[in-house]
Amino acid sequence: MPEPDRIIRLKTVLTRTGLSRSTIYRKIAEGTFPPQIKISINGAGWHESDINRWVEDPIRWGPKAEVKRSD
Repeated sequence: MPEPDRIIRLKTVLTRTGLSRSTIYRKIAEGTFPPQIKISINGAGWHESDINRWVEDPIRWGPKAEVKRSD
């Protein structure tokens, strides 16, 4: 059984990427970094798998293509 995709918070993202907070938000606005997901009214985080993919190859990172089903 695959391990569930964890939600990680900003502090962990900063540590894993080595980027500053302002750089992360700038890159999100540019579309070159995974966007946050809302986890509560005042909280947000990132899918750990998205951050791992960005760390592996930040130049070629892109949002996952959504799988479209034909019904």
